[in-house]
Amino acid sequence: MYDATPDGIELHVRLTPGAARDGVDGCVERDDGRTYLAARVRAKPDKGQANTALIKALARWASCAKRDIELLRGSTSRIKTLRLTLSGAARTELIARLEALSHERSTD
Repeated sequence: MYDATPDGIELHVRLTPGAARDGVDGCVERDDGRTYLAARVRAKPDKGQANTALIKALARWASCAKRDIELLRGSTSRIKTLRLTLSGAARTELIARLEALSHERSTD
């Protein structure tokens, strides 16, 4: 679902565009065994609108600025990798939040 890096986190997301609401829904495991953060946005996947909406939703969810989030891979795919440039307490808090989501999924 994520990889910790020296300057932040690389987050692996499965995006559902065209949803009824924007938000982060937890985590999901795909058939290949990989785990992704599940997110949804109201925006359609047209001209990058869903990617922009995802960055905005993640910034809200992770309590960081949109400028601190960069789409690395998957601009036209539902599976995306984003870099969140965070340090110190913000990085530690987000890792703890992601671990809690992963733990919730594994106990369901």
